[in-house]
Amino acid sequence: MVKFGKLAMAASALALCVSTAQAEGLASLNPDVVERLYNPEMLDPAQPVGASPLIDFVAKNPPPWKIGYASSYAGNTWRANAMAHLQKEIIPKWQELGLLDEVIITQSNLNDSTQIQQMRQLVDQGVDAIIVCCSNPTALNQTVQYAMDQGVPTFSFTGYLTAETSVNSSVNYQVAGFEIGKRMAEELGGEGNVLVVEGIPGTSASDSQDRGVKAGLATAPGIKVVGSIAGMWTDQVAQGEVQKWLATHPGKLDGIVVQSAAEMGVIRAIAQSGRQDVKIAVGGELGALCTWRKNPDLIASAVQTWPPGDDIALTWDIMMRTLQGQGPKVQSVLVDPVVLSHADIMEMLPEDCDENAPNWLNVGKDAWGSQAYLDQFFANPADPTKYKP
Repeated sequence: MVKFGKLAMAASALALCVSTAQAEGLASLNPDVVERLYNPEMLDPAQPVGASPLIDFVAKNPPPWKIGYASSYAGNTWRANAMAHLQKEIIPKWQELGLLDEVIITQSNLNDSTQIQQMRQLVDQGVDAIIVCCSNPTALNQTVQYAMDQGVPTFSFTGYLTAETSVNSSVNYQVAGFEIGKRMAEELGGEGNVLVVEGIPGTSASDSQDRGVKAGLATAPGIKVVGSIAGMWTDQVAQGEVQKWLATHPGKLDGIVVQSAAEMGVIRAIAQSGRQDVKIAVGGELGALCTWRKNPDLIASAVQTWPPGDDIALTWDIMMRTLQGQGPKVQSVLVDPVVLSHADIMEMLPEDCDENAPNWLNVGKDAWGSQAYLDQFFANPADPTKYKP
């Protein structure tokens, strides 16, 4: 009994320390933002939201800085669009500002060991910061610490790392998933059979969003999740997996909730199956949004969860602010999902839009981490484009 008591007291002390660290990190943020996006009931339990140890970080070198992008995957339209925005928009802009030397890009193709090796090589090549995307939340932690020991901070976008010194940025995926699931449940009048198509299981963004989707669907007791499959955030993969599932499940199907970038694959699989009146969640792929524009009954609204250009621009701004000594207050900078109606899409896309378009809709900085919004997350906020060393 005494031993149990000591363990209980130690656990309580640890919980108090964690709670205190979280409170310190969140206390200076807008209370409405904290309630919406950092509420424990609507937050991935593993999402790091404590006070950032980088609040006093000083870059090891003056600008122009050399940045490493340790990409974990290049095999879908989202990754291609994020990369295009980096190369065509971000790099030229920041080089012109005199704050960027170069970006060294590596690809690990979902192999954690390869990504770890590449990150270490980037540190050895003299980068000043590393960006990663959508990676395993724990596998890179020792490498993040290795980089930090060399004065190189790591910034994770579209998913989090649990390393203490990582700075993470994304939508709150559990909130976004809940919004998607709840809207599908309402779309079906609270009753029906729903297939859930996840992203890449094991990655934080996919798992968080999937948790939220299923919680949103569960708000209607008449909704039954009849299957859960992995679409791997890739249209071709999702199309094949949904086709296989449909072939072995001939029963009634009322809706499919799918994580982008896989909605076009789901739409094609349903069309080829000949099934009628299946509601399909739509995200940010322009091809899927075009299909929705031409078929208003497909769904009532689209929830933007990860516009690729906006996502990489968000983490880039956070990284530049940190290198400039602005001092991030919290470990994770979270933003709200953006909901679009069919009327919005009618205005955004032309009547002759391409249903096979591989590009994505970006909602813009004002809706995805504006300067005013980001200011609250830094101890010494300033416009990062105006920085003078």
